[in-house]
Amino acid sequence: MENHNAVRWGVLGVAKIATAKVIPAIQEASHCEVVAIASRDRSRAVEAAGRLHIPRAYASYEALLADPDLDVVYIPLPNHLHVPWTVKAAEAGKHVLCEKPIALNAAEARTLLEVRDRTGVRIQEAFMVRTHPQWRRAQALVGRGELGEVRAMTGFFSYDNEDATNVRNVAEFGGGALLDIGCYLVNTARFIFGCEPTRVAGSVAMDPRFGVDRLTSMLLDFDGRHAIGTCSTQLQYWQRIQITGTRGRLEIEIPFNAPIDRPCRIVLDRTGDLSDRGLETIALDTCNQFTTQAEEFSTALLANRPQSPPLEDAVANMACIDAISRSSRTGRWESV
Repeated sequence: MENHNAVRWGVLGVAKIATAKVIPAIQEASHCEVVAIASRDRSRAVEAAGRLHIPRAYASYEALLADPDLDVVYIPLPNHLHVPWTVKAAEAGKHVLCEKPIALNAAEARTLLEVRDRTGVRIQEAFMVRTHPQWRRAQALVGRGELGEVRAMTGFFSYDNEDATNVRNVAEFGGGALLDIGCYLVNTARFIFGCEPTRVAGSVAMDPRFGVDRLTSMLLDFDGRHAIGTCSTQLQYWQRIQITGTRGRLEIEIPFNAPIDRPCRIVLDRTGDLSDRGLETIALDTCNQFTTQAEEFSTALLANRPQSPPLEDAVANMACIDAISRSSRTGRWESV
């Protein structure tokens, strides 16, 4: 890393999230270069490389990992491939930014701790929302006591996808609402409360055609403070977060798919007036959270600073998700 000022990125796969969102965002980030992309279909790799002005296209993931000029590999593959290819990338000496969820369960995620320590590379889960100014402002407002004592957080995240061929509807690929978008509700609740829940409860409605959860609700108990969330892959597209304390309420209007072409807004309510008079709106500067994610990953490497959050945070998030799934089967509170 000391021989150049830019971190060189390679991308495993031509998933839409990579080609439409993440790669262009990395290309806008400081100290970042996307220099290679791979697909098991050579023509798709070549097409994506040409369209996105990426110098090298590989016809296999293995070939990309063998490239000595790469520092970081971004992995946007289907969920069941996250751990196997993270391990292969790490053992090839590449740092890894892997899409969420980093694994199918906590046991899988824990195996990556040993891989990280053995290989000496950085491995991080790609929860880009943690780098967005709106979430950091929300965390700061809560931390300063602007809402009084925060005792409740509610969240909702949904979209509509009933395509049987989509990986999010394939059980063996790690499909379903909880792993795809419920993980955001868990992650941001842990972020705002700043600790791990002591117990969780979950309820799941399965799609009989696909064998994946199409509607999941959760209750996370942070020692007497509650985070409640619902996620669905078969409802109208919608998302919202409410954080409520003893002296105020905070609403994040577009918490997860933050727009890149206009400011995001946080709304503060310190009046309790149900007619919405007296609301205070905080507009955050326009930004691309995928760009800030890449910048923070790369600058931490260049400065030899620890990644934030560390891999242990990803393991903890998966442990919460596992407990929600267990509770949906047992009908009881489950410890994390």
